[in-house]
Amino acid sequence: MAGLDERICICALNSIFGFKPQISLSLMRTLGSAAAVFELDKDGLREIFGPYSTDAGRIGPQALDKAEAELEKIRRAGALFITIDDPAYPEALKSCPDPPVGLYYKGSDPPGDVFSCRPLVSIVGTRDLTPYGKEMCIRTVQALSKSSSPPAIVSGLALGVDAAAHWSALSCGLPTIAVLPTGIDMVYPSQHTYIADRIVSSKGSALITDYPTDTPPLRPHFLRRNRIIAGLSRCTVLIESKVKGGGMMTARLAYSYERDVFALPGRIDDIHSQGCNVLIRQKIAEPLVEFPDFVKSIGLGKATLTETTDLESCIDSLPENLRPQDKVRKMKMIANCIRSDRGISIQEICGKTGLDYSLVSSLTGILRAAGIIDMDLLQRCSINLKNT
Repeated sequence: MAGLDERICICALNSIFGFKPQISLSLMRTLGSAAAVFELDKDGLREIFGPYSTDAGRIGPQALDKAEAELEKIRRAGALFITIDDPAYPEALKSCPDPPVGLYYKGSDPPGDVFSCRPLVSIVGTRDLTPYGKEMCIRTVQALSKSSSPPAIVSGLALGVDAAAHWSALSCGLPTIAVLPTGIDMVYPSQHTYIADRIVSSKGSALITDYPTDTPPLRPHFLRRNRIIAGLSRCTVLIESKVKGGGMMTARLAYSYERDVFALPGRIDDIHSQGCNVLIRQKIAEPLVEFPDFVKSIGLGKATLTETTDLESCIDSLPENLRPQDKVRKMKMIANCIRSDRGISIQEICGKTGLDYSLVSSLTGILRAAGIIDMDLLQRCSINLKNT
């Protein structure tokens, strides 16, 4: 088996020992290359793995044939396989104790440009994102986009915080990297296919994974994916999380890799903020309380942030057909109520303002048409961040 292709051999090792990358790394360091592993005879394999190991039986021609077919499949799909000894492999990830020996990559720019041209910042958190969490996620990305050294945003393409982080990055003109819990040929959840397509076609952005093609989104795969999110970036930001969750694991992994960790504080009685508050209390994470200080502390320089637009002035500047003179004061009352209580419903606005339902429904409709507020399918209202 002399003259084996090193790239094929690394792909095979990545497939065999994907959940234990330290084994692949140890074999390659001990023997000098991945090819040397597949050049061992039965006695050599027994000496390396021991007489009772089942791993030795997975090293052989069949594994190489499968890896060769895998590489041809991703080539046809417009993807790449980056080995750990490739100059394009991200240095920050390589410095971790458990980096994958190979990464599948799909993007419009060369991987070396994506991983080395900008600093990387990971933003993670719960799938059950609150209006407060969504607003703070968007504002965090906006602050990063206005820094002296704008970063690329890394996340996991999941529901909630991940999707908000990727979409905010694309909206702010920042590159974004999505780390998948599946093969590079899948998108999970499927409703994020549009975001994935935007990422692949956007400059400096990419989809990556260490899973072979046809790998489904099983629960253990999300846990393995999180170490890559943490390892890629100089800083991980936890937006919202319960005490247990993937975002908490990613933040703890980032801390173990000696990277900066920040968490968004929240009310002590809010289940969505309990994880963040725990990390802050345990001094694993710094509290995210001032965007300029946050941007500066992670080495991105100064953030040039504009002052928040005054809501009342925004309403005063509306055209007359959207600003009934006898109701301007009540419109301002409703808008300020929404600003102070993100995600408030029309019924709750009525209770806080004392206004009747039909009037609140009518005026929130005007505010929404004017782009001052947003409203979801459950009629929960929040301020449109484009106007603040």
